[in-house]
Amino acid sequence: MLRIGITGGIGSGKSTVAQIFSVLGIPVYDADSAAKRLMSEDALLKKQIIENFGEASYAEGKIDRKYVAAQVFNNEQKTSLLNSIVHPATIRDAEEWIKQQTAPYVIKEAALIFESGSDKMLDKIIGVSCPLELRIERTMHRNNLTREQVLQRISLQMDEEEKLRLCDYVIVNDEREMLIPQVLQLHEEFLKESRETAAL
Repeated sequence: MLRIGITGGIGSGKSTVAQIFSVLGIPVYDADSAAKRLMSEDALLKKQIIENFGEASYAEGKIDRKYVAAQVFNNEQKTSLLNSIVHPATIRDAEEWIKQQTAPYVIKEAALIFESGSDKMLDKIIGVSCPLELRIERTMHRNNLTREQVLQRISLQMDEEEKLRLCDYVIVNDEREMLIPQVLQLHEEFLKESRETAAL
C-alpha cells in the first residue's frame, strides 16, 4: 500500500485537496485533528504535557487549548518542546491507522510532515502551493485573525519554497488553476503505481 503525504503552509488549501482524494474513496488521515484528539485521549501524552506545561493544561480531562497556545505563543523553545511530545504520538497513531486500511493507497495530511520526521515513513509527498496574499486572506477569514496574527503564524512555519522543493509533486491552488484535474491525474498515477507494486 502506497503512503502519500499532503502538506502545505497555513491557508494553502491542503485540507481541500485531501477532501477531493477522500471523495475519490481514498482514506485520509488528518494529523492535525488527530493531534488534538490524542492530546485529550492518550494517557502518556497527557502525562507529558502536564509535566512540561502544568496541571492547568487540562480542564475536566480535556486539553485547554487556549492555555497551551498561550504557553507556546511566540516561544520557539516551548513550541519545539510541545511538538517533540505530540509528534511521536501522532506518528504512532497514524501507523496504527494505516495498518487497518485496505485501499490501494492512503493519504496523510499534515502541516509539519518534514518538521516532524514523518516524511521518512511516506512513499511520496504532495505539496500544495498558493500565493502568499491568498493564504493570508483565507486564514484571516477562516480563523478570524488579523493580518499581523496570520503573518506571525506563517513566520513560525517552514519556508514555503523550501517545503515545496522537498515534495515529489506540487498542486497549485491559486483559484486560477483547476484543482480537481490536478488531483485526478495524481490519483490515476498512484493507482497505477500501487497495481504495479502489488504485481511484483
